[in-house]
Amino acid sequence: MAFRFVHTADIHLDSPLRSLALRNPELAELVGDASRQAFTAIVDLCLEERVDALVVAGDLYDGDQTSMKTARFLASQMTRLHQAGVRVYMIRGNHDAMSRITKQLLLPDTVTTFGGRAQSVIQPGSGIDVAFHGLSFASPKAPESLLPKYAGPQEGAANIGIMHTSLAGSPGHDVYAPCSVVDLHGHGFDYWALGHIHVRQVYSGASTLVMPGIPQGRDINEAGEKSVTLVTIRDDRSVEIEERLTSVAQFERVSVDLTGVSEWSETIARIREGLQQTREVTRSRYLVARLGLIGTSTLSWSLIRDRDLAVAEAEQAAEQVGNSWVEKVDLALSAPGVGDLESVADPTLELAQSMRANAVSASFRSEAREFVLKTIADLPPDARGFAGKDEAALDRFLDDVLAGSVDLVAARLKAGATR
Repeated sequence: MAFRFVHTADIHLDSPLRSLALRNPELAELVGDASRQAFTAIVDLCLEERVDALVVAGDLYDGDQTSMKTARFLASQMTRLHQAGVRVYMIRGNHDAMSRITKQLLLPDTVTTFGGRAQSVIQPGSGIDVAFHGLSFASPKAPESLLPKYAGPQEGAANIGIMHTSLAGSPGHDVYAPCSVVDLHGHGFDYWALGHIHVRQVYSGASTLVMPGIPQGRDINEAGEKSVTLVTIRDDRSVEIEERLTSVAQFERVSVDLTGVSEWSETIARIREGLQQTREVTRSRYLVARLGLIGTSTLSWSLIRDRDLAVAEAEQAAEQVGNSWVEKVDLALSAPGVGDLESVADPTLELAQSMRANAVSASFRSEAREFVLKTIADLPPDARGFAGKDEAALDRFLDDVLAGSVDLVAARLKAGATR
């Protein structure tokens, strides 16, 4: 008889959403609770499918959490699994290493949390025994591969390795216990339950390697459906995997082309249509949209000048669509003729062109950079991420702010703009 388990990772329970909370407290509350709802859905899946085990490949928590509400919630979910006879195998990831809950929470004896030394635990099955191999790390940093610390496969059993790793590296993720896919395939395990990278990846070969991705996105950089993996290991040790949806709130970029639009009412109609089309193909309960207005329109100056009104109209359109939110509106619009200023006698556009040239000058940009850096230094640590985490992100932030400022000044000067 087959052995079945659910594989997840990077749940980041109660992950704080400070920047989103500043923009929209109600939306922040929705998304902030979504990690709990996603974990509840994972437990529901385990019970509905009557699996033998749940595997959590690190980052169940999100940093230095002390909330007893988080602890009580997790204990209640683990008790549900315990009462159903579903065993749990967990390792600590880099975020778990910082969590006080990791060290203090008492869980049922059916929950195995692997320690700082590689360990193997055999769970007898009705058709085949399954050996789970895991290793946690006590520090949020692991610059070297952990693979040499894992024992070899147990003979006569199906072997499952659980590892939190950045593999060969991934944009947006710190290097953590790096190792190659080739080396993992060569270790002799039947399945590697991986964690750390928030995008789902499957590597087939001598063994099956799965990075399930985060089960609930937290911002637009974690857009799309999120899921866990349902794994079946048959008596001949063949492996079958199924992706199962878990995300409650799904982030998506929605692009709306306003080329040729000259009426405000038509703008709102196109926004509503774009949201409706995206909502229809969104399988998660809620759609959280990053709205991008693009194209060439005579309304470009009005939309830039009255951005707050456009945002309010977009939020109302999302409410009418149902179970949908707009978390931000990006404007990438241009007015007819702006690209050919020589043929357009418009002093406002000429001024805008002059300001734009000045904004990209080395001296002005240097002053702007120093101002931003000073502002960041004066803010509390939790509020310093608005300009990105590195120099490249800071440069992109400056590009957006300087270009947007020029457009806003020009839009306000275009007194004849209509809606």
